[in-house]
Amino acid sequence: MASSRNKPTASPPPTLGEGCLARYDPEALGDEDGTDFPDAAELWRQLNPPDAASAPAADAPAGRQTPAHPPADKSSK
Repeated sequence: MASSRNKPTASPPPTLGEGCLARYDPEALGDEDGTDFPDAAELWRQLNPPDAASAPAADAPAGRQTPAHPPADKSSK
């Protein structure tokens, strides 16, 4: 006996390309297929409150930058 819970009710939009180059066909997408989420930034702030580790340094001298790491293929010797 087939249950109505086992029947799919949604299907993915058509794709273009294959493998790593596969992408949704923009011509086939409509307003119902979007991922618009205007409150995403607010939700991110609620789920990831700022802490001391992510706060900007207050004692760093103005106009100074952190020195860049040397390229991996270069030696300091």
